[in-house]
Amino acid sequence: MSAALHLAKPEHLDRVLSLVAAFHAESGLETTADHRRAGVEPLLNGHPYGAVYLIGPPRAPIGYIVITFGWSVEFGGMDGFVDELYIRPAVRGRGIATEVLTELPKTLATAGLRALHLEVDRENETARRLYLRTRFKPRDSYMLMTKEM
Repeated sequence: MSAALHLAKPEHLDRVLSLVAAFHAESGLETTADHRRAGVEPLLNGHPYGAVYLIGPPRAPIGYIVITFGWSVEFGGMDGFVDELYIRPAVRGRGIATEVLTELPKTLATAGLRALHLEVDRENETARRLYLRTRFKPRDSYMLMTKEM
């Protein structure tokens, strides 16, 4: 199965929000509809700090990936962060996430991205194997830390 990627646009808002709600519920993230909308809508309207890609046909997507953008002196330029990646449970295990995490970085690199980062739950062996298979490497001496504002 091909993991066709489509840059999500404002007209895809309801589809994206439905997928985000499913992902957050599955992950145990307690977010409201307004909170999810505030996180997604600016990206669909062209906010330069990130992008949402629908996975599969835009009319009936099977998942999504959100990439946010930053700048890294260490990596010599623009870097990105896989903020969220979700594939509907019914189509998991078919190599779709592997294809997305193999092909999308190639496209982003041609646009100048120097590094792509992500975080993974240390206990999630399935996700860790996926990320290792797609050439993400753990940075054992680093720990992601967060300060909410």
